[in-house]
Amino acid sequence: MVAAVGMSQVSSSGIKWSFCGTSLERKAAAASKATNVAFAVRAAGYDEELVKTAKTIASPGRGILAIDESNATCGKRLASVGLENNEVNRQAYRQLLCTTPGLGEYISGAIMFEETLYQSTSDGRKMVDCLVEGGIIPGIKVDKGLVPLAGSNDESWCQGLDGLASRTAAYYKQGARFAKWRTVVSIPNGPSELAVTEAAWGLARYAAICQDTGLVPIVEPEVLLDGSHGIDTTLEVAERVWSKVFYFLAENNVLFEGILLKPSMVTPGAECPERATPEQVAEYTLKMLRRRVPPAVPGIMFLSGGQSEVEATLNLNAMNQSPNPWHVSFSYARALQNSVLKTWKGQPENLEAAQKALLVRAKANSLAQLGKYSAEGEAKEAKEGMFVKGYTY
Repeated sequence: MVAAVGMSQVSSSGIKWSFCGTSLERKAAAASKATNVAFAVRAAGYDEELVKTAKTIASPGRGILAIDESNATCGKRLASVGLENNEVNRQAYRQLLCTTPGLGEYISGAIMFEETLYQSTSDGRKMVDCLVEGGIIPGIKVDKGLVPLAGSNDESWCQGLDGLASRTAAYYKQGARFAKWRTVVSIPNGPSELAVTEAAWGLARYAAICQDTGLVPIVEPEVLLDGSHGIDTTLEVAERVWSKVFYFLAENNVLFEGILLKPSMVTPGAECPERATPEQVAEYTLKMLRRRVPPAVPGIMFLSGGQSEVEATLNLNAMNQSPNPWHVSFSYARALQNSVLKTWKGQPENLEAAQKALLVRAKANSLAQLGKYSAEGEAKEAKEGMFVKGYTY
């Protein structure tokens, strides 16, 4: 929300200055007539709450569990263990995750799909209440997915701004306190200036709308792993993207202390023959963040982007070997759930074992956030890559 503020300003020499989108211009004026100037002031009704929420999510040794896959994508996950994609199975799986005892020790927030936000468990408890009782802040995916970007090099843009204010207000009422909007940038396809600008502007508008309705926005321009490019190319593109994102966040009067970032780690493309060590990934990623991200931002919650469970944890651990200006943590979906799903397989008798598998992965990443993780003793399955070319949520 913005407010128009009247302001009179004329210098004694008769020089008038104009603001707000117009370059400052010196004009000789014979008369000392007052000029009304309108400029934007962000509504601050939720500022204190936004800052508190962001800081709570970015608390030591904790990160985010992303369970916000669309019904179609969740169906693909269920199909991998022989389960039909229906609401009963989706509810059973997400209940398993949301009711895991002790999860709040390692997880500070959980991003949900809209279906889950309004769902209840089999015994009638709201999923939102289960999370809150476990010390986990509920979040919600608010974008409407990717569609082709006309005029681009076969690139995408993220839809969902229409009606977003009313939806986020309803999500807040339902118990959500932060939101996620995922847009993507493809290196093999450019990325074009059009695609980068569209991604950055959409994220900025989404962030401003979320803050106006009480939700902490997670800002996520994912630089896709697709491609055979080297790590230097990824760094160049990531710096370009984040530069544009923060420019537009500022233009939209977004409160930096009340946002969280969800960037890709700076790695070579998935098809690049030259792989990077966790130390190299940490060096390049932190270099990018220090060049582009203000220290006012409380938390950097990395996405895993198709890395194996162990690879994502090792890379996070390497980034926490020395102090950072921000809380450097995780917001993982597959890198927390792959082992869980394979253990569960839809069988009620496997529920407890699956929840223990979730705690193992959550604890490993908690230790990585503290810089204390070791891959010793990790199962072979946890080291298997999960990259899918052209992956969609």
